[in-house]
Amino acid sequence: MYAVRNWLIGGGFMLALIMSPADSRAKTTPDTLELDALVNIYNKVHFNHAKHIMLVKDCADCHHHTTGTLVQNPNCVRCHKNSGATASVACRSCHLAQPFSAAALREKSKTAYHNDIPGLKGAYHQACTGCHLKMGGPTGCQDCHSRNKAGDAFYSAGVYAPPQANGEKKHGSH
Repeated sequence: MYAVRNWLIGGGFMLALIMSPADSRAKTTPDTLELDALVNIYNKVHFNHAKHIMLVKDCADCHHHTTGTLVQNPNCVRCHKNSGATASVACRSCHLAQPFSAAALREKSKTAYHNDIPGLKGAYHQACTGCHLKMGGPTGCQDCHSRNKAGDAFYSAGVYAPPQANGEKKHGSH
């Protein structure tokens, strides 16, 4: 009786190990993300995370670190090699949406560290555009970011573009 019970428990445990994904974080990884740091002038970017995971395979190619692992970025490891596992992989956890705000500049002036971290927009563009150039992905601004009405007004584009002579294209129209 005990042998059968132990065999069932052991077999169930082994089956669970075999059937579970190699990376248990896959259960909490979103398939899509809405990047909304620039909604004041652009519509949200609907980022197909699942597609990028299939293309890249290694989370560290885009993220400097992954949840549950140590910091991997060589620049960060200089000071954070013993910092322990990271709690979040969200870009905005380290990269500020408003890096030049008065509050952000006051905080940066308190220490000589972390002054070289790009803002959120810079971090997105360094990671995304660099990889897209290498892999043939879209690189035009409006390939990923469609401007909203406030953005057209800000850039004097679309219906806000100055009138052109003789039917020339308006600035910002493609």
